[in-house]
Amino acid sequence: MHIMRSRFPNIPDRATRWTTTIVILAATLAACDNSADPAAPSSKATDVIAVQADAKKAANVGPPTVYATGLNNPRGIRFGPDGYLYVAEGGVGGANSTVGQCPQVPAVGPYLGSDNGSRISRIPPGGGAPITVVGNLPSSQTQPIPTPLVSGVADVDFIDGTLYGLLTGAGCSHGVPTIPNQVFRVNADGSWTTIANLSVYYQTHPTARTNPGDFEPDGTPYSMVAVRGALYVVEPNHGSLDRVSLNGSITRVADISATQGHIVPTTVSYRGNFFVGNLNTFPVVPGSSKILKINPGGQVHEWVTGLTAVVGSVWDNRSRLYVLETTTVAGDPTPPTGRVLRIDPSGAVTTIADNLFFPTAITLGPDGNLYVSNFGFGPPPIGLGTILKITIN
Repeated sequence: MHIMRSRFPNIPDRATRWTTTIVILAATLAACDNSADPAAPSSKATDVIAVQADAKKAANVGPPTVYATGLNNPRGIRFGPDGYLYVAEGGVGGANSTVGQCPQVPAVGPYLGSDNGSRISRIPPGGGAPITVVGNLPSSQTQPIPTPLVSGVADVDFIDGTLYGLLTGAGCSHGVPTIPNQVFRVNADGSWTTIANLSVYYQTHPTARTNPGDFEPDGTPYSMVAVRGALYVVEPNHGSLDRVSLNGSITRVADISATQGHIVPTTVSYRGNFFVGNLNTFPVVPGSSKILKINPGGQVHEWVTGLTAVVGSVWDNRSRLYVLETTTVAGDPTPPTGRVLRIDPSGAVTTIADNLFFPTAITLGPDGNLYVSNFGFGPPPIGLGTILKITIN
């Protein structure tokens, strides 16, 4: 599905599509290899945590505060080595149609695209207005359902101080015939260079199970995480976790669809193993999403169940996993019902923040606090997206 359809701008049928788009919002803790962390969760398939709907509310966490405003569909976020917060913006969509040029997306298509509707921006330490790091990146939008779902840059991460971006709103099926979905490198002068062509890879390496009514030929990659000098990308519509090396080679770590079906995986974080959360298809069924544990060999096991519409996850230095749910009530995606849950190593689950408006990604700051993309999928006018700061202990 498309994410917010079933993922937002990358969610399958109307329900599935909504999910995918929301998923495009994803973000995870990156670049930190914690495989030797003795407190990291075990990899036994029997260690399954069942989240209850009435998770207790944290008493020592303050309400979210606004850290940045003026963003267009903010998705993945990550702090850079310079202390700035880098934001992948889905952008403003486009008007170009490729009907008759290539296969289109059913249900929410045909897409309308633009070569230059999205960007990566950064927020200075302490918060403030966004500063463009690299602009003129592709952006595309679905047909109104009831409003267009926009996607562009889906996520960002760093390897050895170099910034990398993940494109999800490109490719011919998204109205952008000359630029594929891809992982790209941001150069020092603000230009960008393709590292790996994901559109071609998805088209030549199909997964076991897809949803024909919501199939995206170019894929809708939603999040990525840097581990040991490579980038690991989750694709919700096809259902895969893939490794992208900096020389451009791509290898499949796990075909999630083969064992889980069309569950719309949206977010990946790493702590000795890969932890993948899913949005699921619409209409929303509270408690139907989960966190999968995928070992480096590609074996997939359930780890946490009972979650709802997961689009982000991040670890802190105490082996606690924070999970971002974009909508939590039954039926159509409903704002403002997003929330952040914390899962302790003991299995205890605590609500850290709630009443969020279609949040799409979460990361941990150098100050030890949480940062969340809010209004990551929103109605016109543009510029409604914000970053929230959640102070935790």
